[in-house]
Amino acid sequence: MKIFSNEEIRYIEKFTIENDGINSMELINRVARAAAAEICSRWNSDTPTVIFAGPGNNGADALAVAVKLIENGFDPEIYLFNIGGNKLSPDCKKICERMLEVPEIRLTEVTQNFSMPQLTSQHLVIDGLFGSGLNKPIEGGFRVLVQRINESGASVVSIDIPSGLYADINDGQIFRDIIHANLTLAIQTPRRSFFSPETAEMVGEWKTLDIGLSRDAITRVKSNFWLIESEEIKSYIKDRDPFCSKADLGSIAIVSGSYGMMGAALLATRGALRSGVGKVTTISPRCGFGIIQQGAPEAMFQADHHDIVITNVVLKNEYNAVAIGPGLGTHDMTVDAVERFITSQKRPLVIDADALNCIAQRPSILFNIPVFSILTPHAGEFDRLFGAHKSHEARIQKSLEMAKTHSIIIILKGRFTSIILPDGRVLINSSGTPAMATAGSGDVLTGVITGFLGQGYSPAYASILGVFVHGMAGEIAEKQCGLYGTTAGDIARNVGLAIQHIIDNDR
Repeated sequence: MKIFSNEEIRYIEKFTIENDGINSMELINRVARAAAAEICSRWNSDTPTVIFAGPGNNGADALAVAVKLIENGFDPEIYLFNIGGNKLSPDCKKICERMLEVPEIRLTEVTQNFSMPQLTSQHLVIDGLFGSGLNKPIEGGFRVLVQRINESGASVVSIDIPSGLYADINDGQIFRDIIHANLTLAIQTPRRSFFSPETAEMVGEWKTLDIGLSRDAITRVKSNFWLIESEEIKSYIKDRDPFCSKADLGSIAIVSGSYGMMGAALLATRGALRSGVGKVTTISPRCGFGIIQQGAPEAMFQADHHDIVITNVVLKNEYNAVAIGPGLGTHDMTVDAVERFITSQKRPLVIDADALNCIAQRPSILFNIPVFSILTPHAGEFDRLFGAHKSHEARIQKSLEMAKTHSIIIILKGRFTSIILPDGRVLINSSGTPAMATAGSGDVLTGVITGFLGQGYSPAYASILGVFVHGMAGEIAEKQCGLYGTTAGDIARNVGLAIQHIIDNDR
C-alpha cells in the first residue's frame, strides 16, 4: 500500500473530483458514512458525545459525521469553531447552514468566547478540528482546547489525523499540544507519522476509511513510502521445484559469535535454517563448536583459529550470501578482522549488530562496503554508526541520505521496521508484535534475511521478505507463548511456519 504525502493525497482527491464525476461534498459524505459506521460499531448511541469541528474541510467531515451519528440515535453536542466569523470553508458552511435548520441538533457556532463543556472518562470526543493539511503548530485557544481534551480522560476519535499532528515529519513538535487519540480514522491511506514511535501515542489505534478515491490516480502517483502487506508478500515467494535438492537452494555463511555471546550466533543460524536455504555454515571462534553443533546440528561449523573471538574471516567455500555481526564483540582483533573482510568483498553482505559497532569505531569502512549490502541497525546501533538522532523520523531522513551515498540498504529495526533503499524508497513493515522486543530477535532476522539472499532473491526482496516473515513468525510465537513469554528462539522456530502461512494466505 502506498503512503501518500499531503501533496500527493490532495492531487488524488482533485483528480477524483475532476475525472470521476463527483464533487467534494460527495467525498465528505463518503468519509461521514464510513467514519460513523466505525464509531457505531464500537460505541452505543447513549454514549455522551461531543464533537469539535474546525472551520476547514476537516470540520466539514466532522459535521457530516455528526449528521450520520444523529441518524443512528446519537445526541451529540457539536461545537463549530468560526472565530471572528466568515472563516468556514464552502463545504463546511453549507453543512453548517443545513444543520442549523434543524432545531433538535445541538450545534453551537463559536465565533468569539468559548465555554469548555465538562468532559469525563465516560465521554466520546470526535476530533475534527484540523486535518492533515495543517502546516504549523496549534496556537492560542485551540492549544488550550487540545490540552483540556487530552486531560479529560475521554475516548477520542480523530477524523483523518489527530489535530495538531503533521502527516509527514513532526520533528520539533510539542506533543502535549496535539490531540492524543484512541482511534484515528485515516482517509484512504495511513500517513507517515502513524509509524513513528514518538507519535504513536497521539495516533492510537488507526484504521483506514476507503472512500473510493480514483484507483487510476492512486496507481499513477509514485509515492516513495509504502506499507508492506501480506497480499503483496505472497507474490514475492518463489515456487519450489519438486525435484530440487539442497544444492539448488543456496549456501550461506554467518560470521558470528564470541565467548559469552554464542547465543546470538546460534539464533542467527536457526533463523537461517528455517528460511528455506539449502546449507548454512556458522563461522565462529573455537569456543562455539559445541554450542552450534548441539543447538543447530543441521548447520556446518567453521572455527576461527582463536578460542574466544573472531580474528580472521576466511571463506573456505563458495557461498551465495554471507552475514557478519551477531555476537561478534568489538575486540581490537575482531575490528581488524571485520575491516579486512568487508573491504575484500565484492558481493552484497548482510551486516548486523557488532559488525556495525566495529564499523562505528572505524567509519572509513563505510566507504568500502559492497554496493547493495544490507545493514540492519536498531536505533542505538544506528546512532553509533551515523551520529546521535533525536527521533525515528530523523533517522529515516539520515538513512535516505546514507543509503543513496553508499548504495546500501538500511533496515532500521523497530515496531514498524523500515527498509530504506538506495533509490529513495522507504518500505514500512506491517507484521510483528511487541512480543518481539526480546534479546536475540534481531539475530534471528539476520539469519532469515541472509537465508533469502542465499536462495537467489535480490537484496531488496531478501530484505522485504526477511523482515515481513520475521514479524509474522513473532506473531505466531506470541499466540503460542504469550506477549510476555515469547523469546527469540520461539521466533526462529516459527519462521518456516510463517512462510507457509503467507503462501496459504492465512494470517
